Amino acid sequence: MTDDPSDRTILLTGGTSGFGRVAVVDLAKRGATVAVVGRDESKGATLVERSKDFAGTIAFHQADLASQSTVRALAATVKREYDRIDVLAHNAGLSAGSRRKSPDGIELTLAVNHLAPYLLTYELLDHLRDAPDPRIVVTASDIHRRATLDLDDLQLTDGYDSLDAYARSKLANIAFTVELDARLPDDAAVTVNCVHPGFVPSTDLFREASLRTRLLVRIAGLVPGVATSKQAAAERLQMLLVDPRYGSVSGQYVGSDGPEDPDPEATNQAVRRRLWRISAELVGITPDWPSSTRN
Repeated sequence: MTDDPSDRTILLTGGTSGFGRVAVVDLAKRGATVAVVGRDESKGATLVERSKDFAGTIAFHQADLASQSTVRALAATVKREYDRIDVLAHNAGLSAGSRRKSPDGIELTLAVNHLAPYLLTYELLDHLRDAPDPRIVVTASDIHRRATLDLDDLQLTDGYDSLDAYARSKLANIAFTVELDARLPDDAAVTVNCVHPGFVPSTDLFREASLRTRLLVRIAGLVPGVATSKQAAAERLQMLLVDPRYGSVSGQYVGSDGPEDPDPEATNQAVRRRLWRISAELVGITPDWPSSTRN
């Protein structure tokens, strides 16, 4: 295995802004084929135009991941246009300032940050299996440590707080990663890991958050040693996408110094299995996937 991405096709959501965009450009310069998913068509077109002088290529797929029908349509397009996907990178995210619902009637932060990766992975898992080094990578966050998964009120119908909703979605990301790894057959080549990119206040992540949350983010970004640059975050993300070290480990939460233990709730078997079943119900699929379970 090598960290040369020139023979890889990488599907990356949330790649038109922030450190995701930096990662997309870096990967394409290094020769990768990068399929970028985003909502803003003009930003996507700019990336495609910019890539004309790169060793690799960038293709843009416009999609609002809040909509389950759009996620399914995106998966159908990917399967039709790409013979295989080597890496599926779930990097899109938001923090809604008030409790809003997706087109499917689901709390918006949960819909975009957790259910979209859950459903898109379900739709594309078989398309990954033929790749020589297939990987699934989820962008999580250390903010998950302040959250708890109230599985009786996963959508925060009572006492909504934007930062709590975001932290809960990141905890769900890690629980999903651990549970998917446990469900993959022993002979599956696919690895699944999640990454904390660092605290990156210069992204658009909190553009829809409450004034209080945006102020907290701005203040925290001014504290020396707290903030992470977009370039540093992009490099950490790319490490999981192409570094040989992460082609042979799975089910890990990766921080600044490598794999580390997430909050125990993320690895609690009862919690993650119940979250899996609830997620399947919310997106209208069977919870019995993949077909084999190790533990």
